[in-house]
Amino acid sequence: MRLGKDLNGKPIYSITDGRSLGVVKDIYVNEDLYWMTGIYVGSEGLLKRKHLLIPREQVAVFGIDAILVKKSDVIVNTDEFNEAEKWLRLDKLRGREVDTPGGTKVGSIGDVILNTEGYITGFTLGKVFVEGPIATKAMIPREGLIDTGSVDGAMTIDLPKVEALYQQSEKSGSSEE
Repeated sequence: MRLGKDLNGKPIYSITDGRSLGVVKDIYVNEDLYWMTGIYVGSEGLLKRKHLLIPREQVAVFGIDAILVKKSDVIVNTDEFNEAEKWLRLDKLRGREVDTPGGTKVGSIGDVILNTEGYITGFTLGKVFVEGPIATKAMIPREGLIDTGSVDGAMTIDLPKVEALYQQSEKSGSSEE
């Protein structure tokens, strides 16, 4: 497991010819917040800014020190890649409020937690406004998410489910010791 921010600044190389393609500036996630969809590598142009990305399927390895992509010509412009208009940059997700269906403010998103395949397994909280297990862990498992906040700007979680998931993981962790 790694945080999305851990990918920022990593160099990107082509495995076909070893060419350096730049560095990771940010990552894209899908609008349902299930997986990482691409890597943002920056922008170019003075008058008409073109945002450049590498689609997730072109990445061969998310290494510890670098990202390896399948070939040298994998960087595309967001205007040429229609799917990208529905993607969300992690930079835009950070700070999104998290609440319950009843309106209780839980906190705000700090980062995403990714598995080795690029799937989002949870979210860290930058700020926490509640007490209890969420305050202690400062994270929310993906399974506890009800609404991503794409419409109203606030993510909604199932607080009892999240707390039950914490209790379940504590029981399974203590039985292994």
